[in-house]
Amino acid sequence: MDMVGEIDARVFLWVNSYMVHPALDDLMVFLTMFKLSSHLFLLAALFIFIRKGHSGFAVIAIGLLAVGIADYTASGILKPLVQRIRPCFVIDGCRLLIDQSRSYSFASSHAANSAAVASVFWIVFGRGERVERIMVFLMACYAFLVGYSRIYVGVHYPGDVLAGFAIGCFSGLLAYLLFSWAFKNVLQPLLKRKGFSDT
Repeated sequence: MDMVGEIDARVFLWVNSYMVHPALDDLMVFLTMFKLSSHLFLLAALFIFIRKGHSGFAVIAIGLLAVGIADYTASGILKPLVQRIRPCFVIDGCRLLIDQSRSYSFASSHAANSAAVASVFWIVFGRGERVERIMVFLMACYAFLVGYSRIYVGVHYPGDVLAGFAIGCFSGLLAYLLFSWAFKNVLQPLLKRKGFSDT
């Protein structure tokens, strides 16, 4: 485990110290701060409703459930359990570009949440028309850049981000399966009992 941690720290330093450019600093801060880039999710929601109509509410519900599962897994379970100190507080020479509280590092909830949204887009639109597949690609790129930005600004190790990506993808799939089960086994029978047709 010490060797894995050492490799993780070395890759972090390589990204945080050498894979940087002053012109990218503001972009990475923008991507890493949800309060700055949250309007991108509003555009994503608008895309969902344009493509899915009233069914878009179900897609949004799945996305919110996925983010909830991902965020709780990363921040509510793994961070208190693992208690990994963030690199900005233990690595000399770390470039820290944002204000960071003394919270734990593993796993990255930013990476988990963005990957959860991207995975829901892939599940819903991955086999759709060209414009939908382009949107899936853009959401995947956004999730990757959010994760990369967490290393770039100095608050997460690469291992934290990779774990977050895995959690997000799993959460998206789990949310879709849970929602599908609830719809088929709870909502549809309820609607039938109330006299609504299947359509």
